[in-house]
Amino acid sequence: MTAQLLLVQALNGLQFGILLFLVAAGLTLVFGVMDVINLAHGVQYMLGAYLGASLAAATGSFWLGLLLALPATLACGLLLELLVFRHLYDRDHLAQVLATFGVILTLNEAVTLLWGSAPLQVATPALLEGGVTLMPGLQYPLYRLAILAAGLATAGLLWLLVEHTRAGALLRAGASNRPMLAALGVDTGRLFLLVFGLGAMLAGFAGAMAAPILSVEPGMGDSVLILAFVVIVIGGIGSVRGAFLAALLVGLVEVLGRSLLPDLMRLVLAPSPARQAGASIGSMLVYIAMALILAVRPRGLFPARAG
Repeated sequence: MTAQLLLVQALNGLQFGILLFLVAAGLTLVFGVMDVINLAHGVQYMLGAYLGASLAAATGSFWLGLLLALPATLACGLLLELLVFRHLYDRDHLAQVLATFGVILTLNEAVTLLWGSAPLQVATPALLEGGVTLMPGLQYPLYRLAILAAGLATAGLLWLLVEHTRAGALLRAGASNRPMLAALGVDTGRLFLLVFGLGAMLAGFAGAMAAPILSVEPGMGDSVLILAFVVIVIGGIGSVRGAFLAALLVGLVEVLGRSLLPDLMRLVLAPSPARQAGASIGSMLVYIAMALILAVRPRGLFPARAG
């Protein structure tokens, strides 16, 4: 692999990691603060992509569609919390898994009924078409760099919210000791509604931003959800900082592993077996890394701390 291709794949890994962070940040807060296993979080990513694509087509502007998709996904998240998740807080994790799996099936079918099963394509906004020259003979898509910048800006705003506001202190306290927070008189119902809505909006934002570089289709959130769970386990449940660093790590391992391993395997195997072995090991590499990290740090790299 050439140095140019390695740089491109590293940037792709960082961009994928940023999208994972936007999904995992809400998931880690829901899991850490509310103690709810939300398998339907990937569906909110899918809804963000569909709503962004549809609103962009209806308004004729990608940016207006993206802007309108944020309150739309927030509203969807709040509605789900009121109709479904509010009734699961005092149930065991098995009941939460079964109920949220039912939400996945229901919303995937609803999306298929509304938009059909054929993938939707979203055009890259004209302002961000083309590429940026990173080195002689190498251009990188400007839109992917914009995803990186938007994700970093969102991470910064989320850090300010969690670390430097009263709401953030309540979130950190809830992630560390939820019963004590309720005993102190905090309205946990309102806090949970805020957390769930924020998580849904972040996932929807990730889906809307990913729409121009991915096919928008039913079930597109399932694979992202699995990796988002890996991210929060590695980073530490309830830790936004951990989710950010772990998402970048997972993104790099996922993309670089899949691209580098087939070339490395050719050092010891024939081209065809090397390609197959590299693809197989590359798909497992993230989970191997998770197992190794948890063997050393069972609570993750950056477990949540009290506010």
